[in-house]
Amino acid sequence: MPFEQFADVLDYPMLVVTAVHPGTGERSGCLVGFASQCSLDPARFLVCLSVVNHTHRIAVASPVLAVHSLEAGQRDLAALFGEQTGDHIDKFDRCRWEPGPADVPLLTDCRVRFAGTVVERLDNLGDHTGFVLAPTDADADPAPDTDDGIASRDRSPLMFSDVRNLHPGHPA
Repeated sequence: MPFEQFADVLDYPMLVVTAVHPGTGERSGCLVGFASQCSLDPARFLVCLSVVNHTHRIAVASPVLAVHSLEAGQRDLAALFGEQTGDHIDKFDRCRWEPGPADVPLLTDCRVRFAGTVVERLDNLGDHTGFVLAPTDADADPAPDTDDGIASRDRSPLMFSDVRNLHPGHPA
């Protein structure tokens, strides 16, 4: 089976990664599907950003990135950060956010998120750069329960199969 056929059957949770340039204060964020916890002790997380993405240009200068888990009902947020580019709009004018560690934007509508210090950049990953993060601040706000003890909102993640038809905001 060719690799493309193998990759086509995989489904990944979709994340939004945000960054801020420490010198200019310019904010950026993008939709990401290539990411994974890569160590337990010490805790490490790998997130990969396309080298043609506006967020990549900000992230290479940023000492801290924030990673936000999208829930199944947040396709609109995925579209904002996946189909738009910071080269043309300020995405943060179109969503709710607050400054986090090192002023990195934290999306307030994402209840599961963390900020992490960039401990290594891996430039040899083809058309992506890998950012290895040491988590420093994490939020995992549980869904409120209803009177019958069942979570009132679906916590299942937004998956790649849910956004497959989005068109990247950056050049291919």
